Order: sequence, then C-alpha cells, then structure tokens
Amino acid sequence: MDRYLIESPHELKDCARLLQQLKAMGYLYNFDWGCKAGVHIGWAIIEAESEAQARLAVPPWVRSHARIVKLNKFSPEEVNALHGE
Repeated sequence: MDRYLIESPHELKDCARLLQQLKAMGYLYNFDWGCKAGVHIGWAIIEAESEAQARLAVPPWVRSHARIVKLNKFSPEEVNALHGE
C-alpha cells in the first residue's frame, strides 16, 4: 500500500460537525489539527491502495476540498542521481 497525505480545509463554523463525523468514521485520531491556532485544516497520513481510497477518509461534504498527496521516500542513491553525483 502507498502512503498519502490528506489535507482537509474547512470553515470555523464546520469544525464540530467535521470532528464528529471523523470520530464516527474512525479517522479522528489519524488527523492533526490547526483549528486551535486559527488554521482550520486537518492533516493525516494514511495508507491506502489509491488516491480515491485515501479520499474516502474525509466526510463526503468536504471531500471535494481535500488535497490528497501520494508520498514517497528517497534513498541516498536516488538523491545522488538527482544531483548528478
């Protein structure tokens, strides 16, 4: 499985609803939040088989606003190759 970063922006007025739905979906503890700092975004890194599957970790009413990024790691050899070393 691949790893994906989920970024889920929302409005202040939607915080409680979003948190309740993520709790019900079982994803509440996967997310870190900026809400108490006034940044209404939740971030999570999850394992999924596809971007579409990762997107399902976000409630439907905010899903279209979520940003899903497939993550990767680089080996030292890959970094050297990128810089022509």
